[in-house]
Amino acid sequence: MAATAPWTTRKPTALLVLADGTVIEGKGIGATGKVQAEVCFNTALTGYEEILTDPSYLGQIVTFTFPHIGNVGANDQDIEDLTPAARHGAVGVIFKADITEPSNYRSAKHLNEWLKARGVIGLSGIDTRALTAWIRENGMPNAVIAHDPNGVFDIEALKAEARAWSGLENLDLARVATSGQSSQWVERDWSWQDGYTTLGLDDAKYHVVCVDFGVKRNILRLFAGLDCRVTIVPATTSAEDIIALNPDGVFLSNGPGDPAATGAYAVPVIRQLIDTNMPTFGICLGHQMLGLALGGTTAKMHQGHHGANHPVKDFTTGKVEIVSMNHGFAVDADSLPEGVEQTHVSLFDGTNCGLRLIGKPVFSVQHHPEASPGPQDSHYLFRRFVNLLREKKGEEALPERA
Repeated sequence: MAATAPWTTRKPTALLVLADGTVIEGKGIGATGKVQAEVCFNTALTGYEEILTDPSYLGQIVTFTFPHIGNVGANDQDIEDLTPAARHGAVGVIFKADITEPSNYRSAKHLNEWLKARGVIGLSGIDTRALTAWIRENGMPNAVIAHDPNGVFDIEALKAEARAWSGLENLDLARVATSGQSSQWVERDWSWQDGYTTLGLDDAKYHVVCVDFGVKRNILRLFAGLDCRVTIVPATTSAEDIIALNPDGVFLSNGPGDPAATGAYAVPVIRQLIDTNMPTFGICLGHQMLGLALGGTTAKMHQGHHGANHPVKDFTTGKVEIVSMNHGFAVDADSLPEGVEQTHVSLFDGTNCGLRLIGKPVFSVQHHPEASPGPQDSHYLFRRFVNLLREKKGEEALPERA
């Protein structure tokens, strides 16, 4: 590719510098400064605040293929990271058009001010279709995104930084995204009439321990909505400490980075929990590490899956659901040993999207069932998990679909 890409603007105040030396010029938005990260693209039409605060995007710059971003502003209710003061989520963002002026009754802040407050560096005014096509052809590149209102850049130094960054492979980011200490979660999912309500501890029927690798709030809300009190524990918590909490089941959360790197300390814990017949449910990174714990392998994907329109087939029901995806690593279905069954598959590229351990109350999915592109195509998975808890208590199963 040419040293300067053809989709440039005049008088740039922000640059995206790829590891191959490509320089993409744009208008700076959000925070100033620079950061090394991997560039991906997301095809969702809505939910930009949830996307940018998803801890699974830590270490990444998100290119939005939808051109008009900012029209609903930003607020304090739609963030997904558990510890917003630490601002775990995407480190950079790329838009085609200038940020749209907010026009929504829930808007509390202009998106540009919100990006500044979170320290997210961005640029706009570039041909995002061309960048997306480049990623599809060449894969997700390592890069540096830089924003200086005066337009002063040391381009050669930025090129060197982009080349020098090691990338996400072999990088354990769950240690960065995880909670620093244990906590309780009782907030239920949102309703139009009441907003967010709280599960009373006396009303909780089940106790779930969430191993937090970078968990999203709406996952926890859906558990609380099914009468589960959730104890959130750091990613490095031992199996003995988890079992000592006397949970009815364990949830392995989503999160950023390379599952093999996080699995160095998490996989032995997961194996110990499985050996106790603990009901176990994993999502995203939790799914990938469960695959590793059961004897499978994971691999870096070419362009990953990032969007809200991905069709996934559930072999256990024969149904196809439209799901939200956000992952750059995947479980190799061919590596799964005997006794581990593939339950879900992507209809875009055939990659693994779910598994279960035959004869044990253990399963996981790659996609994000707490998100709502379907809008509730995948919420049944939470009921499937709660039914494992009910079975453990000798209770009758709930219908998987309400």
